[in-house]
Amino acid sequence: MNPPNPFPILHLPFLAIEEVFKAMHSFEIIKFSLITKRTKAVAMQMTFLPRYSIQLNIQSRNRLEVCVVGPKYRTICCYSFLSDEKMDGEVVESDRADCYEIYACKYSINPVEGWKQFCKHVLEIFKKQTVNVLTLYMDAFVDHNVSFIDFLKTNVKSVTECNLDQSDEKNNVDEHAAYFLKNITVTNELISFLHHKNAYFNGKFPKHLKKLFIKNSEWIGYEKLLEIDCEHVVLKQNRITNEEWNMFLKKWMAMETHSNLKNLEVNYRELEEFRALVLHDIPHEVVDGGVKRVIKTRCRETYEITGGVDIRRIDGKTATFFVYRDFHFAMNIH
Repeated sequence: MNPPNPFPILHLPFLAIEEVFKAMHSFEIIKFSLITKRTKAVAMQMTFLPRYSIQLNIQSRNRLEVCVVGPKYRTICCYSFLSDEKMDGEVVESDRADCYEIYACKYSINPVEGWKQFCKHVLEIFKKQTVNVLTLYMDAFVDHNVSFIDFLKTNVKSVTECNLDQSDEKNNVDEHAAYFLKNITVTNELISFLHHKNAYFNGKFPKHLKKLFIKNSEWIGYEKLLEIDCEHVVLKQNRITNEEWNMFLKKWMAMETHSNLKNLEVNYRELEEFRALVLHDIPHEVVDGGVKRVIKTRCRETYEITGGVDIRRIDGKTATFFVYRDFHFAMNIH
């Protein structure tokens, strides 16, 4: 039996070519764009490609990835750059009920440079100036951190959601973390599990965030708290004193700070202790324990609480302090 004739896609009218592309998943689109300069030019004419999202993972020597997701999370295509030549071209596919996943391995003598060049190609093909999700382990490629950050600063305008972490908490990542926060624009969500060695780490907070989660926030004191500009804030292990929380809440009530804050979660403490040590000279209302209310939490979910303590801002907004799931102490503005 003779092999089938190649499909003459490049001889079709543009609208027909676009319909063929719409039937492809992102893995096939990328492979097509890599064949020749002409196929790349054809791919770049597809008007629907910006609907895909880009995810970059810099997590370990074996997880240096460029992922294309979409549209609407139906397909996830990840390219992993490795220095192991035996794994070159290996493809793993997973067809699940909610999405179709493809993981492809690409060998490179220099995986970091190979990753950068592939990133540029994918960003160009999909017409993206924003990375939707960036996961960066600051101790995975220590010698390349600055070049990674400079690469992102040069090739993308912003990162929508950013996850900063490290594999070993003993590693000092403060210098590179500060460089990242100074040079990369994060627009929606910043999550950090970094362990800072400097108690006065001078990290710069992104402006107008939706969510800020800092697991190890021992470096955040009163002045740093006032710098935060975010709707949903979680600060675990912070070093803010009771007197400083008192000053912060007075500023919030006077609309002098954090006017866009919706949720704040901090170190666990008992409500009665908080009333005595922080709210002692602030007008507040203790809500009867029999009163049930539905409150939004940091995960944008709702949670039913009983009781709580309320304070009010000069514009009429109410902040409710409450404990939920036994170990979360939170402030919700409504």
